[in-house]
Amino acid sequence: MDHSLYFEDLRQGEVFESSGRTVTETDMTFFSMLSGDWNPIHCDQHFASKTRFGERLVHGAYGIAIATGMMHTLGIFEKSAVAMMSISDWKFVKPITVGMTLRLRLTILDFEEGTSQRVGRVNRRLQLVNEQDEVVQDGVSDMLILKKAGH
Repeated sequence: MDHSLYFEDLRQGEVFESSGRTVTETDMTFFSMLSGDWNPIHCDQHFASKTRFGERLVHGAYGIAIATGMMHTLGIFEKSAVAMMSISDWKFVKPITVGMTLRLRLTILDFEEGTSQRVGRVNRRLQLVNEQDEVVQDGVSDMLILKKAGH
């Protein structure tokens, strides 16, 4: 079943939440391999145990990656998304650790219809939240989305 929403379907202040996903040791290792970031805070338990966190931390950029993936699992932009235009004002509020369960909270901020008959711009707040409903990462992202008349 198609749950895609189009430009005209979205409302300012509307909130969508993804299901949760628990971060694993494998996630952190694969992200280290993919990114090439082998900083000891991510891969050296002895080193990390002496930091103020007392344990290894998952890469901050992993949070951005998982947030964009969770947007897809919402299904609301499945057939209507054209392009992500920006990610801005991204804040790393709390560290991500192995075993933490994260979900995405997406809030529609505002719109710009523009002159195109095909697409409009939607500005969204993306918040990665943990199992205690605490914001872990927070940022804003613009996207181009199809208008009903344009698809």
